[in-house]
Amino acid sequence: MALTPDPSILDAMATITGHRFRDPSLAAIALVHSSAADGRLNSNERLEFLGDSVLGFIVCTHLFAERPDFLEGELTKVKSNIVSGRVCAELAAECGMESWMRIDKGVRGPQGLPESLLAGVFEAVVGALYLDGGLEAARAFVLPRLALRIDSALRLGHQQNFKQVLQQCLAQLEMGAPQYMVLDEQGPDHAKCFEICVLTGARRFAGAWGPSKKQSEQLAALAALKELGIAADTPEGEIHITWPKR
Repeated sequence: MALTPDPSILDAMATITGHRFRDPSLAAIALVHSSAADGRLNSNERLEFLGDSVLGFIVCTHLFAERPDFLEGELTKVKSNIVSGRVCAELAAECGMESWMRIDKGVRGPQGLPESLLAGVFEAVVGALYLDGGLEAARAFVLPRLALRIDSALRLGHQQNFKQVLQQCLAQLEMGAPQYMVLDEQGPDHAKCFEICVLTGARRFAGAWGPSKKQSEQLAALAALKELGIAADTPEGEIHITWPKR
């Protein structure tokens, strides 16, 4: 028997995804965890499998079109930073998908739902969008949600380790070791963004926002390198490093 989701959930899904399901049972099955299903074939696991591939295809074709100058290894590295269980779980949380799900109460731990479960429901919804509305419906949902992460990964994924470059440059300039200070953080605990700046001696550089402390520190290091005149953007969208003279 086909499942039918609550009309309020269908409305929420339409608002978040930009797509109203022609087949509501697809939306419903995407939200059923195996713990609450009458057999695993009636859970969202098959849609999760499909959605994982659809998500990867969307990101890969986007990167392929956007960066014709990237080699295969560079594209693979950037893609791996974007399409991950952690990112999918963060996106599910940002969309409020946890409140849509059918799940056994025993699955929820003290810290909430496991990351793998949140990632799975996001991928299942992507799979359902693909089946109901085609690739464009899935793409229209996925790419705007990933825009900041794609931009960050493109800037950091194939480039130098800016924290390491900054440390070496500051040593050459005899400015002391860099320290990283969190200026601000926003968002829920499972999907925070951080603003971090670099301090060295009495000097404080401009802060930078990122979707994790690790990426924020890299972007803060890059901001400091630019402020010092060591790093600069090129017309091709790369970062050019001019090392200080010894």
